Amino acid sequence: MRILIVEDEEDLSRALAKGLRREGYAVDIAIDGLTGWELADTNDYDVILLDINLPELDGISLCQRIRQSSYHNDVFILMLTARNHPDEVEEGLDSGADDYLRKPFMFNELLARIRALLRRSSSVKSTVLQFNQLTLDLKTKEVRFEDVLISLTKKEFGLLEYLMLHPDEIISSERLLEHVWDIHADPLSSTVRVHINSLRKKLSHHDPKAGEEYIQTVQGFGYKWALSKAIKKEAMT
Repeated sequence: MRILIVEDEEDLSRALAKGLRREGYAVDIAIDGLTGWELADTNDYDVILLDINLPELDGISLCQRIRQSSYHNDVFILMLTARNHPDEVEEGLDSGADDYLRKPFMFNELLARIRALLRRSSSVKSTVLQFNQLTLDLKTKEVRFEDVLISLTKKEFGLLEYLMLHPDEIISSERLLEHVWDIHADPLSSTVRVHINSLRKKLSHHDPKAGEEYIQTVQGFGYKWALSKAIKKEAMT
């Protein structure tokens, strides 16, 4: 999943980005509100971590601008701020934020809130995604077939996570690139196809059905985690 951090405290933004990247998220950073708007308006983010006290454009105004843009209205916005007055919390939420986290905060709580926000966009509400004998744990970042751990790279995990959170939905390569890679990714490269093929091979090593039947190629459109077919196959066996 892809996250934008809009935070003018550069030490904090770098620390958050480092921790989130370690967890497998693709992360971009803006240190002022106008740059945050330019990035939010240009790219398709899953979550925006937004400070209120920002130079150039404050966080409340930026949040309102994002919500007024129908194209980006589905992004989740988590406000990070040292303000703690109830009226200020109310103002942040009323401006369009989905959640509010006061500084200082524990990094694990931030991760939990991000996971909770991401589950809102999916029909899957658990932190453990399971289809047949395959499980993906959003918290521990582990993928298992039955009880056997499958070793995946961060990008392979990100691809599998995004596909499993959007079952039976055709996902284009461009959309996967937007959500699993950061702003430095080359949109003209074959990186998505290469990582999909690698992911298929690793899954097929443990479950011969998984590689080609679960992750289907829809020619000319992209890829699909074929949940309905996976369930049907499991019922037949």
